[in-house]
Amino acid sequence: MHEIYKKIRNNPNFLNLVRLRNKISWGLTVIIISCYFTFITIIAFAPNIFSQKIFHDSVITLGIIIGLLIILLSIFLTGVYVYIANKKLDKMNQKVIKQVTKN
Repeated sequence: MHEIYKKIRNNPNFLNLVRLRNKISWGLTVIIISCYFTFITIIAFAPNIFSQKIFHDSVITLGIIIGLLIILLSIFLTGVYVYIANKKLDKMNQKVIKQVTKN
């Protein structure tokens, strides 16, 4: 059984799959962490920006709206990753499995 793991690890398509998966996941992670970090930094150092009301007589502030948008962005980026994984990464994974098991 250990022999098949060696074949997989040495397969160039597997290495490409791992590189692409890491590139995509780290890219999406950087996007969302940047958004969260910026949001928290603004709250810490310039809270008056987020305390502005959306409408004159509204209780909803800009901070609430932007916070919700960050949550929605997280959900959207998760969907992007799932789409890419299903369309591209799974095909690459199946190709590696076929190559390794046929030998």
